[in-house]
Amino acid sequence: MMNRPLFAVLLLTATLAAPLTAQRRPASDAAAAVTRAIRAEDIWAPLRFLSSDLLEGRGTGARGGDLAAQYLASQFMALGLEPAGDSGTYFHHVPIVTLVPNAQLDVVGAASPLRFRDDFVMWSEQAPPQPSGRQPAPTQTQDVTGELVFVGFGIAAPEWQWDDYKGLDVRGKILLMLVNDPGLRNPDIFRGRILTYYGRWTYKLEEAARRGAAGVLLVHNDTMATYGWNTVRNSWTGDQVRLVTPPTALVFGGWITQPALTAMLASRGLGFDTLMAAAARRDFRPVATGITLRAQVRSAVRFSSADNVVGRLAGSDPALRDEAVLISAHYDHLGIGDPVNGDSIMNGALDNASGTAGILAVAEAFARSGVRPRRSLMFVSFTGEEKGLLGSAALAQRPPIPLSRVAAILNLDVANLYSPTRDISVLGGDQSSLGAVFERAARAEGLRVTPDESALVRGAFFRSDHFPLARAGVPGLSFEIGDDAVGHPAGWMEEQKTIYNRERYHQPADEILPWYTAGGALQQVRVLARAAILIADAPAQPAWNATSEFRQAGETRVR
Repeated sequence: MMNRPLFAVLLLTATLAAPLTAQRRPASDAAAAVTRAIRAEDIWAPLRFLSSDLLEGRGTGARGGDLAAQYLASQFMALGLEPAGDSGTYFHHVPIVTLVPNAQLDVVGAASPLRFRDDFVMWSEQAPPQPSGRQPAPTQTQDVTGELVFVGFGIAAPEWQWDDYKGLDVRGKILLMLVNDPGLRNPDIFRGRILTYYGRWTYKLEEAARRGAAGVLLVHNDTMATYGWNTVRNSWTGDQVRLVTPPTALVFGGWITQPALTAMLASRGLGFDTLMAAAARRDFRPVATGITLRAQVRSAVRFSSADNVVGRLAGSDPALRDEAVLISAHYDHLGIGDPVNGDSIMNGALDNASGTAGILAVAEAFARSGVRPRRSLMFVSFTGEEKGLLGSAALAQRPPIPLSRVAAILNLDVANLYSPTRDISVLGGDQSSLGAVFERAARAEGLRVTPDESALVRGAFFRSDHFPLARAGVPGLSFEIGDDAVGHPAGWMEEQKTIYNRERYHQPADEILPWYTAGGALQQVRVLARAAILIADAPAQPAWNATSEFRQAGETRVR
């Protein structure tokens, strides 16, 4: 028999070598080990806690949101993830300011003002300095009087040979512009009906600010905006939460209804349909409307803060360990709102306790399996997504590692609790080489990839937490739910999504339902884990496609 001291030495040697064996196994074996370790209970347990009434809807900067952040940091610690936030903690600080607007908009020389909420909405794009000590938060009143200039779609896109400004000096002016991009009206330019970032209202305000404009009015109609006026009114007349950032020249942003604008232009002999048709051509030039607007925005102001939660699983290759693949989901929701059937807590079970539970299950699987890819994995739980991607924007502005070392971001915003599927979808697969990585990971799980055309038309790629990183040049994917549900007729999954959007999305009814199942979520997170390993083990970082509007930012990032 082997003597006990020698047996002990051999056992200790084998134990210490086990992680190295796991690290050196082929990528397919590593992926299989991780995916086998992902269990349904690892999704259900955090999902039940995060979506419980005790967390009061996980509002950004609210008590429930802070409790969720502490819980997630504790989970990261228990899983052995290294703290990767500020000052050796798991917390990445996000300073925020809340502005509650009331506004007035007058046409100089007209008999009556436009009606706030009914004809237009308006908000401040600037916040006063944060008070020191015990001084109360200030209120703010801003007045702008300026000429209204129509600048078409408000786009300057040299890669599409498009410039709506044509060199016009717009400093101090109020710009009127269309939402969406010219491809909506002409399928032969831009990406046709697929929305580019140039079509998003966020880009249009950013470009106007870069050029020194004083204000922006976006023209609303349901087709071009892809949502109704009620969505605009509800979104822009309550709390406007944003990051604390240095002010720009842009004082206000706003929306105006097409009927109100049409009447205003008619008073100066201008036709909106004529202007819109001109805006769809490359030779469009800005139009001075002859209208002078007087705008006032009064805002109640309060300052607060919230936290992203960040943990790191160190990579196995010393040459690549300083690089990372981000695996993310937002943990915040809408807090406590108006009662519906006596319930005022916005639990956010699907949106996005489910995605947060999903990335915790992935982290648990890596910890349990001992698999360590060559690059590090950084797990990020974002705050402030529901307030405009604030947590992810803050991380892009002040990243825990240089953005040149962030290989990619894989985001999970709403996991599939409906049913296992035969297919899976993703946002961003058409933007970079990550599309091929996703296809390979999906095939390994026996799933076919189905493009979500409606999401592309709506510009869903620009509305989740991977996007601020994409703008900064980091390729990203956001995982979606497939449509071909196992055990259900064609169209069933689309019906469930429609019911959710109508009856539970951003409402107190977004709770765990008795018939929910983890089967579809398990498929999503297993594909995500496989994709993370493929990216983390690859010799080079993913690359943007030549046609992507983020390619230039990506090239700048890695220089």
